[in-house]
Amino acid sequence: MAGNSDPLTPRAKLAVTAGKAVAAASRAAGRGSGSVIGGRVALKLDPDLLARLAQNLDVVLVSATNGKTTTTRLIAEALRAAGPVVSNALGANMPAGITSALAGGSEARYGVIEVDEKYLAGVARDTAPKCIALLNLSRDQLDRAAETRMLAENWREGLAGSKAVVVANCDDPLVVWAASSSPNVIWVAAGQMWKDDAWSCPSCGGVMQRPGDDWFCGECGFRRPTPSWALSGDHVLDPHGSAWPIHLQLPGRANKANAASSAAVAAVFGVPPQVALERMYQVQAVAGRYDVVQFMQRDLRLLLAKNPAGWLETFSLIDPPPTPVILSVNARGADGTDTSWLWDVDYTRLTGHPIFVIGDRKLDLAVRLEVAGQHFQVCENLDQAVQMAPPGRIEVIANYTAFQDLRRRVGN
Repeated sequence: MAGNSDPLTPRAKLAVTAGKAVAAASRAAGRGSGSVIGGRVALKLDPDLLARLAQNLDVVLVSATNGKTTTTRLIAEALRAAGPVVSNALGANMPAGITSALAGGSEARYGVIEVDEKYLAGVARDTAPKCIALLNLSRDQLDRAAETRMLAENWREGLAGSKAVVVANCDDPLVVWAASSSPNVIWVAAGQMWKDDAWSCPSCGGVMQRPGDDWFCGECGFRRPTPSWALSGDHVLDPHGSAWPIHLQLPGRANKANAASSAAVAAVFGVPPQVALERMYQVQAVAGRYDVVQFMQRDLRLLLAKNPAGWLETFSLIDPPPTPVILSVNARGADGTDTSWLWDVDYTRLTGHPIFVIGDRKLDLAVRLEVAGQHFQVCENLDQAVQMAPPGRIEVIANYTAFQDLRRRVGN
């Protein structure tokens, strides 16, 4: 970690002050947290501000297609055992949002930062992280983000020669390809439920062989590395072979995998697995995800799923039929305007659930459900869907902006 001298020049201090003022004005106007617009203003005034703010921090960067917000939160909780933490906990994960978050952490020792996949290499250059966690790569926002192989290549080039300890999921071939350029990698067997983006070898393009949990390319020899950490049922196995129980309030296997990666990251900073995992239990919800709220005298569990891999994981944790399910899909800028990904989701997993469809692109989703042979009803809004749903807790699954719409409607 750098020394404790103030790294901020007068210009940087002015940029921080101006950014905070703009963010406060944005909040007062009801336009959200203001973190992004505040960060943009601050970076206009001092383009080097992100690097300056990171100088006195031990930084962890977390990037992935799915799970990065939750994993960032779990790591932040674990590292608080060792000192104050600043984090972009609400998911503003591009440079402007990251700058805003770090500007509010003058007393912090650690910076735990979620980073959008496209921006990882640039943010790593600016923040000189001590550790980078890479969880998974799958198709998402096809009109904005690069194809997954290109993203993996960008990560690989950006991380080549990095001094950071890279904690990477050895079960995702794209992540392994990206991390393999780094001189110091800790491999975690965190699993991979969604495999449809990793059937061809990222090294040579050959067909991947997948016997059991293993994988390898029969043409060039690229293969799954041996992990030093692993998720095994309800336990994390550390490099010494000790099994540490995972107790989370967050549901599903995916969050156990996030906890395993988070424990490996915490160990890089000297926080033992037992301490790290105990602290992760404190996390009940992440930016509204997994919250159970009361609305119209009904219990609704709010679940975020932004892409095929995320929907697959979410289907695995909802209550069994006949639990009612509300699905909401938008296609605004933050979601990606291309909804063709709906055809990659296996909606037959919802068979037996009463399904209600809302959102800007409810008709796109309705066509997909019709083809999947599901019984569903299209509703005008959340209120109507809740009124029509049979008794019991309702599972509400939404993509990004649809999720934010739902949170505002239920007052969460």
